Amino acid sequence: MTSSTTMPSGAPRIEINEVGPRDGLQIERALVPTEDKIALVDALSDCGFARIEVTSFTSPKAIPALADAQDVMRGIRRRPGVIYTALVPNVRGLERALEVGVQELNLVMSSSETHNRANLRMTREQSFAELSNILGVAATHGLPCNVSLSTAFGCPFDGDVPADDVLALARRLVDAGASGITLCDTTGMAYPSQVASLSADAQALLPGTPITIHLHNTRGMALANAVAAWQVGITRFDAAAGGLGGCPFAPGASGNVATEELVHMFACMGVETGVSLAPLLDVVRGLPSLVQREFSNPLLAAGPRLATHAPPAWLAERFPSA
Repeated sequence: MTSSTTMPSGAPRIEINEVGPRDGLQIERALVPTEDKIALVDALSDCGFARIEVTSFTSPKAIPALADAQDVMRGIRRRPGVIYTALVPNVRGLERALEVGVQELNLVMSSSETHNRANLRMTREQSFAELSNILGVAATHGLPCNVSLSTAFGCPFDGDVPADDVLALARRLVDAGASGITLCDTTGMAYPSQVASLSADAQALLPGTPITIHLHNTRGMALANAVAAWQVGITRFDAAAGGLGGCPFAPGASGNVATEELVHMFACMGVETGVSLAPLLDVVRGLPSLVQREFSNPLLAAGPRLATHAPPAWLAERFPSA
């Protein structure tokens, strides 16, 4: 592992996948109008993200908040260089995604048995069979599929999840056709040394397969965990503007790592993300009205690290210039 005070030599650019429009909005109580979702994605497109996860092609009965998935995908303005992704749970979802030109699919299953049964109503083996089917169909259309492994760093029901179990599942999914793997800290149970270890092991096991880290800030360790992953070579991160998101199976759990905080931190470290902070902060300012609730945002309140302020007026009298 590299020193905590130095940047890896020739460190590559970080890629940030903005997941707020899907992972964030799907759990909000307020239903965001379709045109506002489109405007949100368009605004995010102008910030410089490598990927934006726009929506989910899950059953509208299961997730009413994203029932307008196809309308949103048809309505967004696609910026060259940005990959627009969506979550699909089954082949029917894949077919709906194909109709509206989704460029990459995100598939999901849990690393732990109990969470998989609670979240997806299936055993892990049943989920694996379903995902294998989707991967096979997607391959016939030349459509890449990333698989997100929930609870990779801990399960709210089962506790610690053995790293060997996570890695074995990732290996099976890549062998089945997954183009990338995301290791998800679904309820914010991860800690830095754990993240570094699993990230390093996943890269060693799956050379050439993009590994993404998906972090939540439930216990205040998301940024520390991001640095730990970056120090062992991870260059792809999920994040949600304003820290939107959460998990229904972890009462009190906060949302994803805030995109603006991740971008700001890496910028301070001299690590390029390609994301412009100023327009991103403008998006974040509008989120409370979009989701119809207030939430605190330290970076918005304090401003970026080098945001300066006028000195007290009395200084000019007390210390007149020569």
